[in-house]
Amino acid sequence: MKERVFDVAIKHPIWVLLASIILVVAAAAGAKNLVFKSDYRVFFSEENPQLTSFESMQKVYNKSDNVAFIIAPKEGSIFTPERLAAIHELTLQSWQVPYSTRVDSITNFQHTVAEDDDLIVEDLVLDPETLVQADMPRLKELATNDPLMRSKLISPEGHVSVVNITIQLPGINPVAEVPEVVSKIRDLEAQFIKANPEVDLYLSGMVMMNNSFAEASQNDFSTLVPLMFLIVIVAIIFLLRTFSGALATIIIIIFTILSTMGLAGWTGFYLTGPSISTPTVVMTLAVADCVHILASFFYELRQGEEKSKALRTSLRINFSPVFLTSATTAIGFLSMNFSDSPPFRDLGNMVAAGVMIAFVLSITLFPALLMLLPIKVKPQKEEKSALMDRLSAFVIAKRNILLPSMTVIILAMVVFVPFNKLNDDFVKYFDKTVPFRQATDFMQDNLSGLTSIEISVNTGESSGINAPAYLNTLENFSQWLRAQPETDHVSTLTDIVKRLNKNMHGDDPAYYKLPENRELAAQYLLLYEMSLPYGLDLNNQLNVDKSSSRIVGTFKNLTSNEQVELEKRLYKWFADNASQYTVQIASPTLMFAHIGQRNIQSMLIGITFALILISFLLGIALKSVRYGLISLLPNLAPAAMGFGIWYFIDGQVGLALSVVAGMTLGIVVDDTVHFLSKYRHARIDKGKNSAQAVQYAFASVGRALWITTFVLVAGFLVLAQSSFKINADMGLLTAITILIALVVDFLFLPPLLMKLDSNTNDQITNENTQGETDASSTKTA
Repeated sequence: MKERVFDVAIKHPIWVLLASIILVVAAAAGAKNLVFKSDYRVFFSEENPQLTSFESMQKVYNKSDNVAFIIAPKEGSIFTPERLAAIHELTLQSWQVPYSTRVDSITNFQHTVAEDDDLIVEDLVLDPETLVQADMPRLKELATNDPLMRSKLISPEGHVSVVNITIQLPGINPVAEVPEVVSKIRDLEAQFIKANPEVDLYLSGMVMMNNSFAEASQNDFSTLVPLMFLIVIVAIIFLLRTFSGALATIIIIIFTILSTMGLAGWTGFYLTGPSISTPTVVMTLAVADCVHILASFFYELRQGEEKSKALRTSLRINFSPVFLTSATTAIGFLSMNFSDSPPFRDLGNMVAAGVMIAFVLSITLFPALLMLLPIKVKPQKEEKSALMDRLSAFVIAKRNILLPSMTVIILAMVVFVPFNKLNDDFVKYFDKTVPFRQATDFMQDNLSGLTSIEISVNTGESSGINAPAYLNTLENFSQWLRAQPETDHVSTLTDIVKRLNKNMHGDDPAYYKLPENRELAAQYLLLYEMSLPYGLDLNNQLNVDKSSSRIVGTFKNLTSNEQVELEKRLYKWFADNASQYTVQIASPTLMFAHIGQRNIQSMLIGITFALILISFLLGIALKSVRYGLISLLPNLAPAAMGFGIWYFIDGQVGLALSVVAGMTLGIVVDDTVHFLSKYRHARIDKGKNSAQAVQYAFASVGRALWITTFVLVAGFLVLAQSSFKINADMGLLTAITILIALVVDFLFLPPLLMKLDSNTNDQITNENTQGETDASSTKTA
């Protein structure tokens, strides 16, 4: 069957080219269906318990997606008539933002005062035109001392303020909705800065985070993919010294990417932060197939073979190992289907499809292109690779030293794997060049963190929130939560009730406490709600039948471990102090805190499954259970060593890195398969002893291995330059693992083979081996 494929590609290259163009165009047409989803919810599967809990809370209370304008005067305080007027104007303009349902700022904060027997509820800054400097001390004192505003809408020092817009996206067309909101937000930003050049304005909030996912990914796509193309062109031209080979390889890469992305569009995939890196990964892997075929093809040409015969020989030699490496790489990426995060499943499926498309094109279109393109090679009956000759001589001569020393090095690196912490910080998914990260860091340093946790406390009875026992429980919990070291702000119903109680007693500070009568509490809240303007009601804190209320805690930017530990403390407090109430805790940041740990657990199952399947395939392909088992060590060691090194680089394994072991498992098999297949060919088909077989393997495939490793490492290092930390960390650790894999296959696998594969007729002295290596000339079948 494969000979027929080779015949068609070599004898009818134009027809193969035309057929390939037609099929690729048909596949690529599906790319028009690809859309980019920037909603952070795409990272969570529908059955994710934290997402389920959060969505159920969103149905009870108002949605909490938001945009935050962070206002920071370059000098001085927020509290000047001009700056409060500017905040007042920005607050009014913010109501024009699409899908906005609420706007909160210090100027429209609903301040309550008693006037005789009446309760007056009005904006803190009702008419900015009447403000004078003499009003500023009073307004500053009110704002910075009110627990509902302090560290939420205004910094304790009064030098930074926030206008917070609550956004309720319809979810009908998420691709257009977020950009629509952000476009209006940036218009308002530009207008504000133009009118107030002495003030800095930052943009944060969950909607801006969603948009940053999209912008960072699209920016990477527009910069990293062209950079990778350049690296591939330069690498092939300079390392293989062939312009025609580079051109053919680039065509294969372009066709593979177009087909992969087009088929993804036809099958209903959508793009996300992780999956948009598919072209870079596919491009990197597609190069490996072409390089192996080119290396053997040029070797045969230099031996004086005619072009078509040399190409056929190269295809025969490389068909099995290229197919095997493509299949194992696809299996490794398919193991990502065990991930708990859909974008990583999509990345795995898209890359797996791309790898197999690259294989098909490399044995059909690639040889057809090589037949059509002019290729000139000077015959050279004896071709030597000085570097590979010296390396093989060194490995064979020092095998008794290399095997134990490499074993020690591997173990020394692996021992640090458990020291990595399973941790994540979703704010740091973006590097410091991303405006969202800059805004969030500034907000953390000057006001409060972005980490928030929502706690719903349900009484189980209608109007149960007015019961003194319930209010006292909320108050005790709120005070306890405020005392926690990581807490920046607590928004709780009891602060409103205490203030209303004080107001209704002539603003006597002695009555800044909870009412002891259920009816009084109910009356106060009813009177207050009736006085609130549209959009500033209590629906974000109370459910419809007043049976539950929501407390929102805002905290410093916490890592995932810190958030999970805090969540446990929250549940424990209620278990110890208020077990009669039903408590639900959820938030987007808490969802991200749990996803990394859940993903690691699920990926361990996927890696185990992939390892068993890959080992089975290797045993069949190499026609030897023994070689299949031997291959396990060099295939498992690189990923383990990579994570050991990662402890010294970062020491934290989160959502991004939880999929790396599965990804790299399939990729690192490539080197092992090619080396073992050539070694086995020399041992069985050529009758060489183990040392000579190692020498043959180095000479025939060593150069191709280090070239493909160079391209792979370069490709993933390009991905490591991403401003999106998920992609950057994934790229860096994968590059490290692939480089380690080459070292292991060059310095550990050959001594291991010579140790396990030796016999009495195979024992030769180091001196004889060295002599054979220096004297022999290598030929590739």
